[in-house]
Amino acid sequence: MASPTSSSPRAASPTASRLEEIRQLMLNDGEHKNSTLYRLQKGWLLHFVLGPDLQARKVRVFSNHPPHGSNKPFSRHEFYELGWQSPSKSQCDDSDNFCEIQLHQAGSFQYYFTSDNCNNQLGSGYFIVDPVLTLSSDMDVLPLDCITLQTVLMKCLGPFSEWEKRLSVAKEAGYNMIHFTPIQQLGDSNSSYSLRDQLMLHETLHGDGKKVTFDQVEALVKKMQNEWGMLSVCDVVWNHTSFDSPWLMEHPECAYNVVNAPHLRPAYVLDRILWHFTLDIIEGKWESKGIPKIVNNEEQLNRIHNELTWAVIPKHRLEEYYQCNVDIILELFRDAAGTSDTVFEKRLCEPADVKLNQDPDYRRLRCYVDLHKALQCFNIKRDDSLTEPARLEKCCSAFRAHLEELNKKAAEVMFDDLRNAVNNVIANMRYFHLEAHGPHLEEVTKENPCVRKYFRHWGPDTSVRDEELLMNEEKAPFLQIGNGWVMNADPLANFAEPPAKVYLRRELICWGDSVKLRYGNRPEECPYLWEHMLKYTRQVAKIFHGVRIDNCHNTPIHVAEYLLDEARKVRPDLYVIAELFTSSEYTDNMFVNRMGINSLIREAMSAGDSHEEGRLVYRYGGLPVGSFLQPHVRPLQPSVAHALFMDITHDNQCPIQVRSVYDLLPSAALVSMACCAVGSTRGYDELVSHQIHVVDENRHYTTWNESSNVDPTCEVGFNSGIIAAKRALNLLHQWLGDMKYSQVYVDQVDEHIVAVTRHCPNSHQSVILVARTAFRHPSNPHYTGHVPPLCVPGIIDEIILEAKMVQINPEPIAKCATHINGMSNYSVELQQHIKLLASGMCELSDHGADTNAPVQEIDFINFPPGSCIAFKVSLKNSARGSLSALRNCISQFGYRVRSLSGNSPSIPRDLDFAGIASKLSLADMNRVLYRCEVEERDDGKGYGPYHVPKFGSLVYCGLQGYMSLLAKIRSTNDLGHPLCENLRQGDWMPGVIANRLKAHARTRQLGKWFEAVFQPLSRVPRYLIPCYFDAVMVGAYTVVLEMCWKKMGPFVNEGSSFVRALALGSVQMCSVVKTAPLPELSPSLSGIPTNINEESGKREQEVVTMAAGLPHFAAGFMRCWGRDTFIAMPGLMLLTERFDEAKYIILAFAGTLRHGVIPNLLGGGVHARYNCRDAVWFWLYCIQLYCKMSKEGTALLECPVSRIFPSDDSEAQPAGFTEQKLCDVVHEALQRHVEGISYRERHAGVGLDQNMSHQGFNVTVGVDPVTGFPFGGSEYNCGTWMDKVGESERAGTKGKPATPRDGSAVEIVGLCKAALHWLSQLNEDGKYPYSDFSVRIDGKPCKLTYKEWDAKIKAHFEQNFWVPPDANKQANKLINKRGMYKDSVGATQFWADYQLRPNYPIAMVVAPELFVPEHAWIALQTCEKYLLGPLGMKTLDPEDWGYVGDYDNSYDGPDGKRARGFNYHLGPEWVWPIGYFLRAKLHFSRLQDKQPDLFRETVTGVQKILTRHHKEVSTSVWRGIPELTNSKGKYCKDSCPTQAWSMSCILELLYDLDKLVKSNVGGK
Repeated sequence: MASPTSSSPRAASPTASRLEEIRQLMLNDGEHKNSTLYRLQKGWLLHFVLGPDLQARKVRVFSNHPPHGSNKPFSRHEFYELGWQSPSKSQCDDSDNFCEIQLHQAGSFQYYFTSDNCNNQLGSGYFIVDPVLTLSSDMDVLPLDCITLQTVLMKCLGPFSEWEKRLSVAKEAGYNMIHFTPIQQLGDSNSSYSLRDQLMLHETLHGDGKKVTFDQVEALVKKMQNEWGMLSVCDVVWNHTSFDSPWLMEHPECAYNVVNAPHLRPAYVLDRILWHFTLDIIEGKWESKGIPKIVNNEEQLNRIHNELTWAVIPKHRLEEYYQCNVDIILELFRDAAGTSDTVFEKRLCEPADVKLNQDPDYRRLRCYVDLHKALQCFNIKRDDSLTEPARLEKCCSAFRAHLEELNKKAAEVMFDDLRNAVNNVIANMRYFHLEAHGPHLEEVTKENPCVRKYFRHWGPDTSVRDEELLMNEEKAPFLQIGNGWVMNADPLANFAEPPAKVYLRRELICWGDSVKLRYGNRPEECPYLWEHMLKYTRQVAKIFHGVRIDNCHNTPIHVAEYLLDEARKVRPDLYVIAELFTSSEYTDNMFVNRMGINSLIREAMSAGDSHEEGRLVYRYGGLPVGSFLQPHVRPLQPSVAHALFMDITHDNQCPIQVRSVYDLLPSAALVSMACCAVGSTRGYDELVSHQIHVVDENRHYTTWNESSNVDPTCEVGFNSGIIAAKRALNLLHQWLGDMKYSQVYVDQVDEHIVAVTRHCPNSHQSVILVARTAFRHPSNPHYTGHVPPLCVPGIIDEIILEAKMVQINPEPIAKCATHINGMSNYSVELQQHIKLLASGMCELSDHGADTNAPVQEIDFINFPPGSCIAFKVSLKNSARGSLSALRNCISQFGYRVRSLSGNSPSIPRDLDFAGIASKLSLADMNRVLYRCEVEERDDGKGYGPYHVPKFGSLVYCGLQGYMSLLAKIRSTNDLGHPLCENLRQGDWMPGVIANRLKAHARTRQLGKWFEAVFQPLSRVPRYLIPCYFDAVMVGAYTVVLEMCWKKMGPFVNEGSSFVRALALGSVQMCSVVKTAPLPELSPSLSGIPTNINEESGKREQEVVTMAAGLPHFAAGFMRCWGRDTFIAMPGLMLLTERFDEAKYIILAFAGTLRHGVIPNLLGGGVHARYNCRDAVWFWLYCIQLYCKMSKEGTALLECPVSRIFPSDDSEAQPAGFTEQKLCDVVHEALQRHVEGISYRERHAGVGLDQNMSHQGFNVTVGVDPVTGFPFGGSEYNCGTWMDKVGESERAGTKGKPATPRDGSAVEIVGLCKAALHWLSQLNEDGKYPYSDFSVRIDGKPCKLTYKEWDAKIKAHFEQNFWVPPDANKQANKLINKRGMYKDSVGATQFWADYQLRPNYPIAMVVAPELFVPEHAWIALQTCEKYLLGPLGMKTLDPEDWGYVGDYDNSYDGPDGKRARGFNYHLGPEWVWPIGYFLRAKLHFSRLQDKQPDLFRETVTGVQKILTRHHKEVSTSVWRGIPELTNSKGKYCKDSCPTQAWSMSCILELLYDLDKLVKSNVGGK
């Protein structure tokens, strides 16, 4: 491995072969992310994906990033539409669709998106693609985090012929980038940033009369790149130019002046007033007033303030610029009023509407009012005037009073502006003359006036009055404003444009040597300036590799955008840096995004102490040590602007003056450890003890001398200042970046000492640098004192460097007049690449030498202020071996890792996770992935959900419990989460995962795999455990999910992420639970899953049952519900192709048939409870679907059924005692309904149901002989899915059914029709042996065929259930809603039939032939209008008197509607009915002949609704869809967070949708 302080090979080109890095940016409606920063790299792919609120809409995405391969140049205003791609074969939703950009250009790019053929932008944002900087070749890449930059002042480099020997100082000091201040011709002030001519080189370059060209500068820059390995950047100054720029004489329109910016005219006059006041002070004219030329106390400032406020300024009447000429306007009014034909009866507007309008040319007393409004307000009839002249006079008098009031208010505005101006003048003088940190000027002179002039004045100083007249003369365009900066100003607003009053209120801190340029909004508004600056920018971009934007925060953004776009045409990989003073990350990001700034300059000198300096190191780059491994495809996260972190910038005070000379080395060391670009300023390393001023400095830098004989006045070498140490630090910084030491940890050891760790996640080596800062000059520079020991996690390979500042002479040499020399009396003692034993600063502590200890402890023995030391640390061999084993393991999951030796990992056969997991069934996967606490406790193995201290228990015992939490932790890299802390503290969590699976025979091998993998995990450093634990879990979890999906058939396996997420509900809900077994199946049935009971040694049936919901219905008697099972079976078992298990459940329930019905609660069959009327119909419907969907088909009907209760009164019989074919059982169920059913539940009473009334245990069921409708129930019980019985004695509802729904419930009628229709068809086809039923009519036996019963229902359905839109409410007062289907027919509660509920869509799906399509559509619209919620369907019309939308089962108050959850089905929004509702909409929308576009619109509407369910199943920690929500989709604490039928019905809906869209059916 290359040494960290010697030259090392660069990172490979970004175009090298590798897995594609993909970042996914989610688009959400209304999100305009103009201030959100996204950083990307060339060669990556950017995918735009739709957020939930956009997935059902026709979204169009546009970006101005040129398409890959198009060879089109970038144009900021040219956008390209991106095409949608889909990775899945699903057509039912757009959740996985994405648009792709192949990022192949560097710069700033924008995107926006629209929807539904509308051009309005629904959202927008920016993304930045970093440039690829190369050195000697395209393969020699300089990553941005490896940059070490030094700033030099061009004018201090001397003649161009001497540049190399002065720049070589930076080369020898290890810098790889030079930042030049502008090389162009400087103005009269000699400021490095006040350019006289942007297209000419500065005179100092020429020297000796030899003219230097830009080509020669370019040649040197190329030489530095190719031979020295150094890149170069140069400032661009776009915001201002020197006041003596010759091109301004020809084009004064390029600067802000009193002609093109007339709002500046009052400010110009004030500027001249203040200047003449300064001249008067200089001439002694104010001494009699106590204002001498020498200003050195606060009393003098107070006198100046008073004189300016009350004497000097007021006499010039500046308020007149805001006022009108009352007499002139009044005369115009009088003339108009006197000649007008209309005198208004009353005012048509109020006096407040007659406002003073500013004269656009800002002339004195030229403001005006709207004369028409003035007439409407003041030219009115008056009762106090008898004649027209008198009336007119009164009107004029009133108008005059109003104008005078307006002028008075204008004067108040001006007075406020001038008050601020005077206060700012005094504040400015206080800083320069009195304040401790100011320059302490005393005498007022022309060079040091009271306040600097804001305007460039043309001609001699005469008088304010005469100079004011210049604004109207031909020289007026040359009265131009100076540039500067404004404290706390909005950087996005141009302070030189109205309505800003910066120049009038004297808020500008003016530089005095430059004028502010006026570009206008587009090149056409000032063509010369735009063209001039374009030539300048192109020239800089041609020569240099990057630019620094001077005065960036005051540069008009649209100008910078234009010029940078042009610069990138010259140099596509232009590196752009800037320093912003916005004090707002939001605003910083606006500039970064729009300009494409790659690095923002940050400064360590802004820190007030070592703690803050350490915080800045951590803030500006790198991930936390031990960060999670991230996949190459992941969401795009917002970034902090990339930093160029400098120890000192060139326009700030010298740190020797502000801190101490002893701080330069440790602070530079801390900066070098930042995981970003770093930099310094020439002079820092030489220990120059003063600021090298960009204006005043004219001396030259020293040159490089490698010999030991260095002249300290004009030369430097390795022994000068801290140059040698800085070289070592620069090379270390570059090496850390090259070797991907991308993780950072900062430790504040004590008040002065900071330790920074840079960690490499690939090699798991670390570099730890400890620095002892000296923000104040130490009283004893040689004293170490107590330094806390350093605990090093691993083995110290070497000390990369140790250095300390030492004083070698008592006094420095004198300041040189010709060269910028540093403090020669200080130097650095430096050692590099030494063993710990050779250190002069530290030693291994006694107990730190323990070879078995996980850490080494280091004691500091000679570590005074100004010291730093860097350790290179490797893991101990035991930890390295463990990590290699872990990497071998996770490499099988697609992680791009190598063993710590650098070789590709190999996977031992016994650690092949996929091979082990492939042997597991979906029932086994339930144990691996899920199982809530109740299910797990049922096993009796002593396990439950893992409890995380300070967080709580996970929701599942299996992998999903951990993954739901880890997904959130990983996305934010939240290493401080209690789960991560628990992992670092001990090995309990991995142990539970492995041991839990080992406790069961079928998952034992998988448990052993986890055990084997987690053993080395326990031996790695504790800070790495969360990272590798997550990697193992993610890999295993992903493989298990993929295997689940592969076992579920193409609809799931090739489906969208939404389909797949819902399909996992099958694994989630279907499991083997001891206390809720499936009844024993027929012994003659082959292939039944069995398992040997390890405790008894007996072979037992092991067939899954389905939980109704988790966690409330997970185990025991309450797990298996007949209706829930068969409502959920089509989606969770048939669509997932779990046909065998579905068959076993169907046959098992067939075996429980008793009284012609199947159980509501299964109870293992023997303890079944028969108290529902609908379960048998859903069971029959599932039989039909099974026969249609499975390969077995109708052969299912021939399968043997072992009857538990051969007769209604028999006791439970063992399996095989009485057997029938399934078709016989089906026929029996229907026959019993035709005959009529009446029984009382066995064991009726409080032991069976503590809430049921005595009458409630009586069950009656039958078939209406006329209509054929099944009916049943009574007002004392609930026989359908709306089965809540009151529980509150306090409210008086105990034993009272909330929703009896007796009579003929609409969904049961539909299910009956579906069964009869299908079975009669099978009979005709010879696949079902029964064609009729034996019935008695009027006491006589006769036959009723399947077809006849089917026809009866069809014939009577519409006339009995349909409530037309024009139904007469007066004739039938029970009608509440019209345009609907009744919920039932023949209910005891006579109003209940007419209640609007979400049940008739169920009948529409299972038996659509019952419905007139036009009626069905009207009814569905009614349902949608009143019942549709965000996730589910309201269970009762919200306008019904019984509606209560929020369910709270814990409430037991006097309100009977709510007490103990009485309103369970009286309003709360249940999810499963929405599946049937939307499926019905899809079906009947195709049958509306008069609306050809209805189907397409319905599909879009359905998809839009489903986005909420997708979000729910993707984000819920249970990874499911809840049982119900409260009103308007609100969370319900008493709902199951994941429910079988909720997930199933949505999955069925997606299946229907997929089929319909694929068939491209259009309107029909």
